[in-house]
Amino acid sequence: MLLPIRTNVRPWRTPYANYVLIATNIGIFMAIAFVTMVLQTLPDAAQRIHAWQHRWIGPLMLVPGYWRIWQFLTYAFLHQGLLHILGNMYFLYLFGNNVNDKLGNLGYTVFYLAGAIFSGLGHAMFNWGSTTPTLGASGAVAAVTGAYLVLFPQTLITVLYWFIFIGTIEVPALYFIALKMIVIDNILVRYHFVAYDAHLSGYAFGIVAVLIMLAIGLIQGSNWDLWAMIRRWNRRRQYRDVVSAGYDPFSGAPPAKPVEARQIDNEEPTHEVLQLRKAISNRIYERNLPDAAELYLQLMMIDPNQVLPRQNLLDIANQLAGDRRSAEAAAAYEQFLKHYGPYEHAEQVRLMLGILYVRYLNEPQKAKPHLQAAAENLSDPGQLKLCTDLLAAVG
Repeated sequence: MLLPIRTNVRPWRTPYANYVLIATNIGIFMAIAFVTMVLQTLPDAAQRIHAWQHRWIGPLMLVPGYWRIWQFLTYAFLHQGLLHILGNMYFLYLFGNNVNDKLGNLGYTVFYLAGAIFSGLGHAMFNWGSTTPTLGASGAVAAVTGAYLVLFPQTLITVLYWFIFIGTIEVPALYFIALKMIVIDNILVRYHFVAYDAHLSGYAFGIVAVLIMLAIGLIQGSNWDLWAMIRRWNRRRQYRDVVSAGYDPFSGAPPAKPVEARQIDNEEPTHEVLQLRKAISNRIYERNLPDAAELYLQLMMIDPNQVLPRQNLLDIANQLAGDRRSAEAAAAYEQFLKHYGPYEHAEQVRLMLGILYVRYLNEPQKAKPHLQAAAENLSDPGQLKLCTDLLAAVG
């Protein structure tokens, strides 16, 4: 069993629309259950329940062979049983909160309802003439999950696995949703009486609709959503095509167009730098330090003079050291000391620099001043002994 239990991205704003949709679904389910329980206490309970459901609930379900226009929306607020609604609302909460945050309350509500309608249309189209009623929010939830895949493909989903052993593993959202939830759960492994066509239609709507909204600028994108990944791939493809074509001396070069030169103020951060700094802060807030470290290295390649806030820079330096990227970690620690020298635990940073220079980078002369400064302020006996041993090795 594989069950996603959380994501490493948090909404910046309270997702009120998602909470209202969850409460509405649960409220309708409880109201129907309450009426059913009341009818069970009356004489001829079975006949009364059947008549009530036939008159009031049946017309709200989606029947592909005898559909009514309102059914493409109302079916999504009905559920077969407790496990049915709990499963749908669990996934809506898991993925919907961040999509709500991105689209806003009104936009998210419209998107959710449109996902329900389009998944119902897809189910009806592939099951034309069927008299089996369909109900449940699964198609709308699939649309929301597809939207999450597009907006947050590089975030990490913590997945609970239960085979012989029980444990957790972190998987990128792009792979888990695309492979596990779409391909395996809805295409390869199928069970009777499950509206897989509605699920797949919902996923398709969510993915395509959000990609279009990103492409036309209807919603603000980032450097890390699926649309940005596609654009980067396309640029690399075009570059490879140009390079593979080689230089043709007989084709000549197109005439150069006159351009107007202007001086650029180098003190003002570029848009790319600002985007990277924002992305680094977001990754650290999401506790995704591996991605934050990668983005930091990209930032240093563009502008080595950029300085992150103190704790962010220290966290990234520690992450790089933990990843055995010794040269990059040393550079980050050096930058930290340069700009935050009076830090109350600077001796710890200097000891770490000494370890990197002596054990991993083979630069003992760079290690010596850091170790000497650290030895004067270290209070932990174990750390002080390590520092003096390294100083003795340096000579």
